[in-house]
Amino acid sequence: MSQVEELFTLLDETASILTEELSCTYLEALAETGENLFQQAVLQEELSETTIKRLSKKYGEVNLGKFSKEEIRKSFQLALLKGMKKSVQPNHQMTPDSVGLILGYLVSKFVNVSSLRIFDPAVGTGNLLTTVVNQLEGKELALMGSDVDDLLIKLAYVNANLQKNPLELYHQDSLQPLLVEPVDVIVCDLPVGYYPDDANAARFMLKADEGHSYAHHLFIEQSLNYTKPGGYLFFLIPNNLFESPEAPKLHQYLKDQVHIQAVISLPLTMFKNEKAAKSIFILQKKSPEAKAPKNVLLVNMPSLSNAVEVEKILGKIDAWIQENK
Repeated sequence: MSQVEELFTLLDETASILTEELSCTYLEALAETGENLFQQAVLQEELSETTIKRLSKKYGEVNLGKFSKEEIRKSFQLALLKGMKKSVQPNHQMTPDSVGLILGYLVSKFVNVSSLRIFDPAVGTGNLLTTVVNQLEGKELALMGSDVDDLLIKLAYVNANLQKNPLELYHQDSLQPLLVEPVDVIVCDLPVGYYPDDANAARFMLKADEGHSYAHHLFIEQSLNYTKPGGYLFFLIPNNLFESPEAPKLHQYLKDQVHIQAVISLPLTMFKNEKAAKSIFILQKKSPEAKAPKNVLLVNMPSLSNAVEVEKILGKIDAWIQENK
């Protein structure tokens, strides 16, 4: 059994016990068992003595210290995916792992400094953010995440603790004012849809002229509000971002505020259908030092199982960065 399977089995078995005993969902139980594992104690006082002994024995059989951050993240992710299959909430969906790996590679290439402040304003379970930061070895990192969903924030907290990734979390509507100092890098899988709070949306330049505004447009503007001049933003965007009636306004706003660096289309094989397909959209906030690239990097990622083609594309990205930095 691999290390990842070993830790997943522990998380899965103990979460299943807690699901039964506490009459809660698997995801809620996963947050509880993750916290127990981190604290090396059974924290749920309402459990029977037999269950406490049973859980303690299982936790005692695993030494967290022998796992790498990535092994812990992957084990926790497998348990999250299992829980999300049972969950009916559309916001309980995860960004595919391969996307996080590509994003981590891009952040490491575009942002070549030794210390970084990174913020994900739709942090969810923290999986995308930790996938990215686990590839930034040797850098001094300050990490922040915000999300309106209390269960996802709890899972992000446990996920980051188990990996020993220092993550500051804010449980709130990320489109309300945030207590976050400006950051070097934004990483975000943009929540797509309509934003219901018209009164709050009215504060934004990208608000709709009538009816509800697009949440994904407001998230782009909010992210820029919390990015340092010259900072980078790595968004996962729907492929049809610039096809809506509100697109001209978004286009003009981006022209004023940022230098568009790259649009990297992800392979359709990653998504359930063509409508769900996404691209990575890389922006740099304007500053006196930041120069627009000679040309925007436009790339179609091949299927990630085609190693030869992937190498070629990564070579093309590297060459572009060399030329434009």
